[in-house]
Amino acid sequence: MRVVGDFLVHPLCLGGNVFGWTADEKQSFAVLDAYADAGGNFIDTANRYSDGESESIIGRWMAARGNRYDMIIATKVGGGQSQTAQIIRQELEKSLRRLGTDHIDIYYAHRDDPEIPLEESLAAYNSLVRAGKVRHLAASNFTAARLEEAAAVAEREGFAKYVGVQPHYNLMERGYEQDLAPTVAAQELACMPYFAVAKGFLTGKYRPGHTDTGSPRAAGAARYLDDRGLAVLAELDAIAAAHETTVAAVALAWLAAQPTVTSPIASARTPEQLADLLPMASLELTEEEVARLSAVSA
Repeated sequence: MRVVGDFLVHPLCLGGNVFGWTADEKQSFAVLDAYADAGGNFIDTANRYSDGESESIIGRWMAARGNRYDMIIATKVGGGQSQTAQIIRQELEKSLRRLGTDHIDIYYAHRDDPEIPLEESLAAYNSLVRAGKVRHLAASNFTAARLEEAAAVAEREGFAKYVGVQPHYNLMERGYEQDLAPTVAAQELACMPYFAVAKGFLTGKYRPGHTDTGSPRAAGAARYLDDRGLAVLAELDAIAAAHETTVAAVALAWLAAQPTVTSPIASARTPEQLADLLPMASLELTEEEVARLSAVSA
């Protein structure tokens, strides 16, 4: 298990962005059941995913299974919305209703809003923590400079601080290492990277001549099919074969082995897709294997 704030979380955070989008409620319940059966307890969603339907599906699943207190639920506010105090408070109440709970475990600012002073947004978030409606705060898609500014404001005002970040980071997208990782390390934040398998590319299902998977993310994944991407796939194939595991598990294990990374986020539309991801939780790559993947994807 990994640590976020004072929570122990599974090494794989289950992304809920597909629930209510490419996975209907029945399919979503099947994935959630398979994740929980495998010992998973960390689910990521947002108020804007399928206009709130992702949260609603997760809420109905927890109610049906009676397992709310076995799960660590992370959701977000502010994806395409202003970060005013009023909107933060209003959207939190909507998320609580959809999720069928009285508190959010980890509440993210989905995107930074430079038009709103951090003093205002952080005061609003702090009030939710003080009221017991939010356990911990986190930030998604923030720059290092804004994370540092937020930490300074929270320290000065006595506000609850961010405990984690959610950046775009994977074997094919490594800007995080220079742009954000030093600040994350200095602030001792947990890192939960999204698009951890590069929109499906790092599952190995996209190959030359095989890009029409029917997924709405196929075009985004297929753009990685250049010389660098093919070299990454070849290395993933070799390491997966050596461990008798899946390509996706190796890609996620590499990410989980990186400094500052706590729990990569990946989604699945079916239990079969999830089964390709779950071996990452127990997969330990050698230092040499991690180095090979780092070198080929540089």
